[in-house]
Amino acid sequence: MMFDDRLEIHSPGKLPNIVTVENIKHERFSRNPRIARTLTEFGWVREMNEGVKRIYSEMESYFLHEPKYTEPGNKVVLTLENNILSRHLRVNDKMMKKYDEFNDLNDDEKAILHIMYNTGEKMTTALAARITNRGRNFASKLLKSLVNKEILEWHGTSKQDRNQYYTLAE
Repeated sequence: MMFDDRLEIHSPGKLPNIVTVENIKHERFSRNPRIARTLTEFGWVREMNEGVKRIYSEMESYFLHEPKYTEPGNKVVLTLENNILSRHLRVNDKMMKKYDEFNDLNDDEKAILHIMYNTGEKMTTALAARITNRGRNFASKLLKSLVNKEILEWHGTSKQDRNQYYTLAE
């Protein structure tokens, strides 16, 4: 359930015997290891058993409260608190530290970087065009400008490569 200040995730069934709400941050157990392994092999999760660890890490990186696990009845409830203003300020602070010239970027460039930074996903010309509500030519020039500023890296075999994309520069 989504609320203004939190997200609650309800999962039917109790935690496995070795996992409690007190030790969930450190104890690992997969209810279905085959599904977990398959998700890892397909690249849909980065590593086995990363979920809880990653939730704690992400919440901490945005200066939000730790996740809260409860076991009311025959279910597990995960509550993730949110402070939109605090989160927005932290993202801007992190991006300004990482990219010295962040304040000099235009609104379209900032929008592209915000999405890439928050999602960790690669950017395509088509996606940049949708985000900026502009054409593909504009989006292409915008992305090339960010490459020239050494903020993005281009990945492709040629300018006509249909699979080309951009990632945040390291």
